[in-house]
Amino acid sequence: MQAIKRLKRRFIALAMVSLTILLAFIVTGMNIMNYNDVVSDADARLDVLEQNVERFQTWHENGDKRMGPKPEDLGDGNRPDEEFLFGKGGQGGPRMSMDEAEESRFFTVEVGEDGSVKQINVDRISAVKDAEAEKYAEEAIASGDENGFVNEFRYSVINDGSTKRVTFLDCGRVLESFRSFLRASIIMSIVGLALVFAAITFFAGRIIKPVAESYEKQKRFITDAGHEIKTPLAIIKANLDVIKMDPDSTEESLQDIDEQVDRLAGLTNDLVYLSRMEEAEESLVMSDVPLSDIVNETASSFEALAKERGKTIELDVEPMLSINGSTKEIEKLVSILLENAVKYSDESEPIKVSLKKDGKNCTLEVSNRTAEEVSSESLAHVFERFYRTDESRNSATGGHGIGLSMASAIVSAHKGKISARTTDGHDFTVSAVLPQ
Repeated sequence: MQAIKRLKRRFIALAMVSLTILLAFIVTGMNIMNYNDVVSDADARLDVLEQNVERFQTWHENGDKRMGPKPEDLGDGNRPDEEFLFGKGGQGGPRMSMDEAEESRFFTVEVGEDGSVKQINVDRISAVKDAEAEKYAEEAIASGDENGFVNEFRYSVINDGSTKRVTFLDCGRVLESFRSFLRASIIMSIVGLALVFAAITFFAGRIIKPVAESYEKQKRFITDAGHEIKTPLAIIKANLDVIKMDPDSTEESLQDIDEQVDRLAGLTNDLVYLSRMEEAEESLVMSDVPLSDIVNETASSFEALAKERGKTIELDVEPMLSINGSTKEIEKLVSILLENAVKYSDESEPIKVSLKKDGKNCTLEVSNRTAEEVSSESLAHVFERFYRTDESRNSATGGHGIGLSMASAIVSAHKGKISARTTDGHDFTVSAVLPQ
């Protein structure tokens, strides 16, 4: 069980690491694109403002101080494009409506070649004073970049020969919106990871359950196979020891050895067959199989064996039924079910074999009474390798406990379904549904 627990922990860890990497990639990508949009939009606005900066400075009319574009700069208003301001590319480049331009908060600083400030204009922003504007300009020019950020301001540097003009655009709102989105995406990712971790932890047991069951079946198979092989080997060795000690008993001992070798060969052949059938879904050669005829003929071949053991077989076979399958494997299936019924049935009632058409399927059922009680728990395991409903019988009946496992593999290879049921614990019915 420790191995299963380790597997469960590794599964949870792998799932969480994979999901964390995926979420980190998505969140990072989204926020990078969002930031690039913020920068691109700010640069486009700066481009327009730089080309039209004079139109948004303070000007005077009749002694009154005014801000914004002068009336003569706006054109006659007859052309739609005159409602917009354009950047360096003209009408093919970035543009901004007059309302957007009026709402933009920006300021400019002109610096001479000697680094002295020649002009500062903060008319379009009230939160920045001249001293702050000068400090921002020095920092922007010192960076050596044409574009960048100083605090919450996106700047652009234009070299006009003898002077450099630095235009700053207030991006506080959009940057705060970007940060809010970044925080929200990180928080939601963390919450999502926590919820997924809880869900994976809760469902991990169910997800790992098939693996755990397979692991337990494998351990049981190794144990049971070892037991099945160990018994005949022990008998063979005992007989060899007897031969060494008493040469006169050679014939009887050799007969026992021969029987045990046949038993081992039969077990090996059955295991090889079972393994081949479990992988045979795509390799079986399918053809039209006369199922009714096969059931009748196989049942007839078992009548002598059943009679020898004081048992009878009753047939209820619908004629002319056929399926698409492998004749050899279907014959094997019917033989396994009848052999199982003959071995383990009670003499009080006959073995019943039924074949009926059910829609697009054919249903084969073999029923018998059992001396030992069949529990509902054992029904869930009857198709497992080496499983016997009565462990005390061991191999007394001559089988290995893998007959129904082979039957299940044959039915699965034909894309059918097999099941077992009991109503009172002593009636045992195996039902194989085979598609036509």
